[in-house]
Amino acid sequence: MDDNGKAILNESNRIISKLQLLSVFFGDDIIYKIYLRSQVIHQLFEDNPELDINKLELFHLQFTQTLLDLLRKIKKNNEKSILILLDEIQLNKELITKIQESVFSIEQFKLDQQRQALKINNSLRKLYQVLSDDTSEYPFSKNINSFSTRYSQDFYYEVSPSLITELTKYTPTDVYSNAYAIIQRKLMGTLCKYDFRSSFFCGLKAADMIAEVYRINDVEKHFIYLPAKELFLFCDINKLDISGSPSELSKKESFIRELTDKNEQLNNSIIMIKTTIPREIKSLLIDNYKKLNDINFLQNIGDVDVQANMLKSMLNTDMM
Repeated sequence: MDDNGKAILNESNRIISKLQLLSVFFGDDIIYKIYLRSQVIHQLFEDNPELDINKLELFHLQFTQTLLDLLRKIKKNNEKSILILLDEIQLNKELITKIQESVFSIEQFKLDQQRQALKINNSLRKLYQVLSDDTSEYPFSKNINSFSTRYSQDFYYEVSPSLITELTKYTPTDVYSNAYAIIQRKLMGTLCKYDFRSSFFCGLKAADMIAEVYRINDVEKHFIYLPAKELFLFCDINKLDISGSPSELSKKESFIRELTDKNEQLNNSIIMIKTTIPREIKSLLIDNYKKLNDINFLQNIGDVDVQANMLKSMLNTDMM
């Protein structure tokens, strides 16, 4: 075989190797079958030097190279679609991070509940002394209302404004009051009896109103604290509908789950899109394989040309 024939065979091997790589990438049976058939055709010319080697070159030029170009275009288009999905996934991840950063951890919330209860208990004990001694000393612990400011958005239960209004109604003759606080007389007596020991029970929010509910330790009694008025009253918790999680926290957790599930779906879509071949092109490739497999290659090279022209028409359309 002369140098020209050797060069054509070498180029044929190079082209077939590229087709093999794409068959592996797409993992599609029909592409792999076309690759195997191309090897058979190549071997036919390599084993029979008397055949016109230029027909092998023509076959690759008309058919295999066009097929390679078509598959590369499909791969490129798929990658563009994947980039769009990857951008969406990244945006979702960033949004999840922002939401998570805005939501304090439940562990931290529980720890700060204890600190807040301690502040309330110390403040009420101090208020008792101030009222008893009739002094003008400020009774409340430092930053006593920072707890509500920090956690009300995510951990307080959403209730109606009318409920908070109902829970904080009182008769002036039933309370102690000074410049700093208002407290129900019977509540003060009960707190004094149980040494001002209480635990945070829950937080309530309604529009711009915020309230905290506490349980008096060792007795099934509760009281409500309204920071805006420094008001303390007994609270009937049977009037509260606080089953489940605080609404805002549930919404944020639910949204995070939705975004996480969406990203999982997008990742699954990426796996599918990566190797997707348009149905029309898949159908044409099946027909191409049948032609390559059934024809007498040397006698019907024209049939391959027809198939190649169909591939070229696919390559030049916007159907992908």
